[in-house]
Amino acid sequence: MLLGPLLVLFLLGGTGPASAHAALRATDPEDGALLKSAPRHLTLTFTESVGLLEDSFRVLDPDGRRLRTGEPAHTPDSSRTARVTLPGKLAQGTYTVAWRVVSADSHPVSGAFTFSVGKATVTTATVDPGPTEDPATKGLYNIARYLAYLAATLLIGTAAFVALCRPPDASVLRGLLRASWWTLLGATLALLVLRAPYETGEGPLGSLSVDSLSRTLSSRPGAVLLARLGLLAVAAGYLVRLARRRRPYGWGGAALAAGLAMTWAAGEHASAGIQVPVAMTSSALHLLATAVWLGGLVALLVTLYRTRLTPAAVTRFSRLAFASVTVLVVTGVYQSWRGLGSWDALTGTTYGRLLTLKLIAVALLLGAAALSRRWTARLATAGDAVPVDAEAVVPAREREGERVPEAVGGPALPEPPGQSDVGPSTDDVGPSTDDVQAPQDDVPPPRDPHRRALRRSVLAEVVVGAVVLLLTTILTSTLPGRAEADAAAGAPTVIGASVTYVPFDVGTPGGHGKVQVTLDPGRVGDNSIEALVYGPDGGVSIVPELRISFTHPGKDIGPLDAELTDKGGYWANSFLNLPIAGTWEMKVTVRVSEVDQVSETRPVVVR
Repeated sequence: MLLGPLLVLFLLGGTGPASAHAALRATDPEDGALLKSAPRHLTLTFTESVGLLEDSFRVLDPDGRRLRTGEPAHTPDSSRTARVTLPGKLAQGTYTVAWRVVSADSHPVSGAFTFSVGKATVTTATVDPGPTEDPATKGLYNIARYLAYLAATLLIGTAAFVALCRPPDASVLRGLLRASWWTLLGATLALLVLRAPYETGEGPLGSLSVDSLSRTLSSRPGAVLLARLGLLAVAAGYLVRLARRRRPYGWGGAALAAGLAMTWAAGEHASAGIQVPVAMTSSALHLLATAVWLGGLVALLVTLYRTRLTPAAVTRFSRLAFASVTVLVVTGVYQSWRGLGSWDALTGTTYGRLLTLKLIAVALLLGAAALSRRWTARLATAGDAVPVDAEAVVPAREREGERVPEAVGGPALPEPPGQSDVGPSTDDVGPSTDDVQAPQDDVPPPRDPHRRALRRSVLAEVVVGAVVLLLTTILTSTLPGRAEADAAAGAPTVIGASVTYVPFDVGTPGGHGKVQVTLDPGRVGDNSIEALVYGPDGGVSIVPELRISFTHPGKDIGPLDAELTDKGGYWANSFLNLPIAGTWEMKVTVRVSEVDQVSETRPVVVR
């Protein structure tokens, strides 16, 4: 019912590139470094653990030829570092390094930097690390990822609603349980197949390789997906038992739900960073509470529209939803603190802004939930006063004291004597009171305004809940504010120099990032200027053109062109003269393609 609108929301809301959670913190040699002798290794340090690929490092010499390097590996003391051995002898000149790794939360990261041996040269190497993911593979992978979130929410939430709220007629929810199970199975298989090309940046056809699948199965994300498939096989038996109207195993169902939630915690950002055990537990509880609340809301809505529901069942769900919201608040506060790290990150980072939007959506959701609780209380009161609607779902012979097979929550009982299929019953001889009253069981009760209002408020909760789930999915693929701050703290700085960061966004997928401009010494007279362009993933990005000019509005000076030259990974000019002190306007123009460029202006103080 909600799949189409949710996919549209996801595709429109997720057109921007996803930022991985591992950010480059430092390189050895440093980017742009001039070394007297050739290094023996290249070492990259990240903000969290990373996985390595066969092609994690590509090193090009000053003539643009690729060097033969050793196998990429971690340093013995940390999985946050990636190291590769260089050839024994390196000629003088500038070398270009392109790198690609996979962060601990399963997202690929890539970038490039340069260093020089003996002297800096104008290298002919033009290394573009390309997009972090192939657009087609990325789109398919993200769709499968969101479908898995959606299906898990519906599966866990609907099963919890049936087991804990005990609706009188649970048969209307069997289709929802089956659909969510099959959707989760298909989405998990798609993620397993697309995992390898997603990591390497290949097209979807890269998944057809046997080597790709074997590499995925031997990796941690592949192991997590395999575990999810195993849990789904067990869940199938649980759902079969539920469909046969047998009492479900309460603890078994809870264990299955917790296991499924842990497969997300083990594959997302909770598995990396600080306080990993606490974070994974919190993430699993957060997902379970979300599923019980939002998935249960969908089950409640379907039940309200397709059959009659007793006020007691609605009241039980209202209490269950309140408990879920309590868990969501506690775990959400912890995860927000862990992801942000500071109040400034709430407004100064993409993660913080998305989190703010999610908090607003959650506030709206809580408002709709409060309205639903109000209508639930009124419905319960009306049900106590006028029990006709509550009893409408119970056959007349059960109200007369006979026991019938339970829809959910108990074993099927045999028919009482006289009601079997063998021979006619004595009740069939002549009219009886039951025969006269039986047709009235199919007559719907008068329309209840409380029930209609509850349907509308629950529908509003489901719609807003879909938005919350969408924002949650995008948040899991966005660089946390704490990691962004760690990466910025590790950025190289020049003592006494003026360093300015200029964000830019041309409005196309992958067309945003920031430019780090270093003005040394940042004083009147001759200065050297260097500029590095960072892409969406936090790594150094190669752009076809970068222009910087300076204007002093107060003295009507400029614009003075910085006359930057591409140094093979960064842009620089050693002779920029700024004749007077004061606040200058620095205009930075970044061109990311043949037709896409943008200009941004920032103030720069020259002393």
